[in-house]
Amino acid sequence: MSSRRRRITDGEINELITKLQSLLPEPRRRNTNRASASKLLKETCSYIKSLHREVEDLSDRLSDIIETMDGDSPQVEIIRSLLN
Repeated sequence: MSSRRRRITDGEINELITKLQSLLPEPRRRNTNRASASKLLKETCSYIKSLHREVEDLSDRLSDIIETMDGDSPQVEIIRSLLN
């Protein structure tokens, strides 16, 4: 059985770039209008990194809130189970 990979056409690449660009929020999308694929990829990576930082910040804030709550309450148990 051959393990050859099918080549991606320029049209398919352009379609994927357009789809990726549509996933960026509007302010970041404006920075990449008619931009090169490399600029779009850099902006996408930057956006993903900012999302990771935001998730970490929210997680830290949630942990702080949980610590101040009654440890035996049903709400705390629900939150803990969702985090695990």
